[in-house]
Amino acid sequence: MSQELKRDTLDTRKVYKIGEVVVTGSRNETNVRHLSQTVSVVNRSKINQALQASLLPVLTEQIPGLFVTSRGIMGYGVSDGAAGGISLRGLSGSTAQLMVMIDGHPQYAGIFGHPIADAYQSFLAERVEVLRGPASVLYGSNAMGGVVNIVTRKMQDDGMNTNFRAGYGSYNTLETELTNCIRKGRFSSIVSASYNRTDGHRPDMGFEQYGGYAKLGYEMTKYWNLHGDLNVTHFNASYPGPVDSPLLDGDQRITRGMTSFAVKNRYEKTSGAISFFYNWGNHWINDGYTPSAGEGPQDDRFNSRDNMMGVSLYQSTQFFKGNRITLGFDWFRYGGHAWSEYVSGENRGTTSELVDKHENELAGYIELRQDISPWLTFNAGLRVDHHSRIGTEWVPQTGLAFHLPHAIELKASASKGFRYPILREMYMFPPQNPNLQPESMWNYEFAFSQHLMEGQLTYGVNLFYIDGKNLIQTLPNSNGSGMLNQNSGKIENTGIEIQSAYRINRNWSVDGNYSFLHMKKPIIAAPQHKLYAGANFSLGRWNVSTGVQYIEGLYTSVGEKESKEDFVLWNLRASFRVGKWMDIWARGENLLAQEYEINAGYPMPRATVMAGFNIKLHTPKR
Repeated sequence: MSQELKRDTLDTRKVYKIGEVVVTGSRNETNVRHLSQTVSVVNRSKINQALQASLLPVLTEQIPGLFVTSRGIMGYGVSDGAAGGISLRGLSGSTAQLMVMIDGHPQYAGIFGHPIADAYQSFLAERVEVLRGPASVLYGSNAMGGVVNIVTRKMQDDGMNTNFRAGYGSYNTLETELTNCIRKGRFSSIVSASYNRTDGHRPDMGFEQYGGYAKLGYEMTKYWNLHGDLNVTHFNASYPGPVDSPLLDGDQRITRGMTSFAVKNRYEKTSGAISFFYNWGNHWINDGYTPSAGEGPQDDRFNSRDNMMGVSLYQSTQFFKGNRITLGFDWFRYGGHAWSEYVSGENRGTTSELVDKHENELAGYIELRQDISPWLTFNAGLRVDHHSRIGTEWVPQTGLAFHLPHAIELKASASKGFRYPILREMYMFPPQNPNLQPESMWNYEFAFSQHLMEGQLTYGVNLFYIDGKNLIQTLPNSNGSGMLNQNSGKIENTGIEIQSAYRINRNWSVDGNYSFLHMKKPIIAAPQHKLYAGANFSLGRWNVSTGVQYIEGLYTSVGEKESKEDFVLWNLRASFRVGKWMDIWARGENLLAQEYEINAGYPMPRATVMAGFNIKLHTPKR
């Protein structure tokens, strides 16, 4: 840890008793109090406490303004049977307006531009950092609404830890995970594997997933280290269609992979990294058919191979006291090949090309952080981003962070976000339009937070206003020839987010968050009101946590058949340490047995229960 970071953390602990350091709001490690934007952190203890195979349910509970769609007890899927759409402040990852990253590397399908929800499993994460608001200065297109950065696990002390977790429950659902962590001197490694499956709560709703992750690290010197990792997940999913129009043969076979290699440096007054990453995916999809509508089996199957690769370079330097300047460079290349393969009918044995294309982005950025005084930090940034087809986009942001008496933090920021149109919108399926231009928006935000009782009680309030233009919509073509994707949409969202946590004593803690979102034009999967209240109790061998989530004004469909949902979900989780090396656990979800839908026509399961065991083996340093 650099001397500046040590001083910064120690100074913060004098006031807060804790000093949370993040990497998402600034490329280098930064105390969150110096950032003018809001970064929420879900740490490993919260992830373990949730007892979930997927990270997304944990984020839905813990992050105000963030919501994730789902359609069953396990699995999200893609295409027409998809769920796992992530929205933040009314901006959606499904339309490439929100970015998911792993260790700062973008993770999205090269053709479709959206995150793949089933790839984000809990065994990956040491913590998850969520930047609420545009992050386009640092991360470019697709980060206009914010970023979810999964910071992968690492072992701090020499030795070896092995963990095996297994659970079984409702609808023949099975969850398993095996993780081994080793650290010896300068070398470290993590290897994880998982297998999850379920029959689902409706016929033809089975899901099966295989996952694996490996990460190797080596500290070359005191100041330089390198690491490489590989993550692969494969899932087979079925989707039954809406209940009023059942679907047959809706099947998917999807493989997603990610690999990266990074060399990092950290000196007293400068730190940085150069990294290479590569993501890929193979998709096979049978869209199925609806017998009640007089349809027969599909003649064709959708196939695609997509990829995204990139190189990122940044260096952050302190030129004088209270100053930090970061210079960065990004190069991305993304795209793929998609085609239809005919397995029956008169075209049997042939293929039909849909798209075979790649595009590039080249960008440079500068970020400045300057302490004006002990009570004021100034932040500013500018990105120049050039797209191989569309041209150049300028992306600024600025903000102030006030450090006031009584551990009060005030923040004010104005930041621009943007996204380039994705290949599907430009080249695949009517109403494609190759002449689309970037979407853009400005986010204006004011935040207040305070730590009380030496850090035992924390709370914060955010107010934001989003003004967006050139959003891509499907509208009638002016020449009268059907529908066409066009840059004609606008967005005007306002909202408030509240978050609090109270450590009552060594046994009890409570936390909660609330968000209100007002949209001039409502969209699917962005609730107007979202409230979560949770409590955790730990004593001796027992750990019990519970949470209640209230959702109101959730649009499941818009347009002519507009529909909204309101519901309350109660979850309960408990674990008991049988011995030094073994825990048993159980979790119950929707224990009030609520009837509700998140995707229109796809009722969610009533109360479900899972139970299992966790084996932990630790070999200390010798």
